[in-house]
Amino acid sequence: MAVQNETRVMEFILLGLSSNPDLRVIFFVFFLTMYLGTIAGSLLIMVTIYVDTQLHTPMYFFLSTLSFIDLFFTTVTIPRSLVNLLLPSKTISFSECIAQLFFLHFIGGTECLHLSLMAYDRYVAICNPLRYTTIMTRHVCLLLVLSTWVLGLIHAFAQVFPTIHMPFCGPNKIDHFFCETHALYVLVCSSSLFIEIVDMLNSGLLILCCFLVVSISYTFIISTVLKIRSAEGRQRAFSTCASHLLVVTIHFGSSVFIYLRPSVTFAADKPLSVFYAVVTPFLNPFIYTLRNKEVKKAMKKLGSRKVSFLKIHRI
Repeated sequence: MAVQNETRVMEFILLGLSSNPDLRVIFFVFFLTMYLGTIAGSLLIMVTIYVDTQLHTPMYFFLSTLSFIDLFFTTVTIPRSLVNLLLPSKTISFSECIAQLFFLHFIGGTECLHLSLMAYDRYVAICNPLRYTTIMTRHVCLLLVLSTWVLGLIHAFAQVFPTIHMPFCGPNKIDHFFCETHALYVLVCSSSLFIEIVDMLNSGLLILCCFLVVSISYTFIISTVLKIRSAEGRQRAFSTCASHLLVVTIHFGSSVFIYLRPSVTFAADKPLSVFYAVVTPFLNPFIYTLRNKEVKKAMKKLGSRKVSFLKIHRI
């Protein structure tokens, strides 16, 4: 009854990464550079795959979708962080904070599922190459991608719905640069143990299922590749998976440390959150581009088309 009589918090204050004015300038330049780089890299991959018909395969369709997810994910956090670094007021309304939390879990959950889907695609391509085109049809690919978005949406609702009904009655200072679940839980007036357990079970189940799909897929992939007698054939098979495996390792590694630990340790997660929410989406386009000869070749063709187009219009 005492909690119900308290005034409910209507807005929060995001403390950010540092109160030092000099560091805030550095963070602003860093965040802006990462965001612009993510936009440029993701759009370049999406446009290249769309324009080049030779890349109209399931593998590159999934890569294009992943680039869109990365672009969406950074847009949820970075623009708001940039505004907070510029303006003296760092307040965020309760509804806006919940919306940010919802989209973070929606896109984050979707990306986790999508990476698992890409692992399954590589499994079918390498372990069942003769049946690949009949299994991974355009219709099946669209349904699989749609399922990742639907499951990501369910995950977000399961994560955010209990948070909305938690008693926030003060203090209202979030020791983070965006609305993060663990940072919010320490502000709850009553005990948040139950909701933290639900949170860990929800996120843990999602991460565990995705990790199992990836692990099983790559177990079969490695087993199949090792049976290839040609060293060139083994190298070619591994090269199609190397970029994805690196992205998966970064994504799951940071996810486990952030979302599967108690909220009392959330302050130590801020640097890791920067890496997860800012740096990783920036790195993904470069990881896939630098290690993929077909994408680099398609980008060169796209660049030559642009040069030819400009020359024609100048004439």
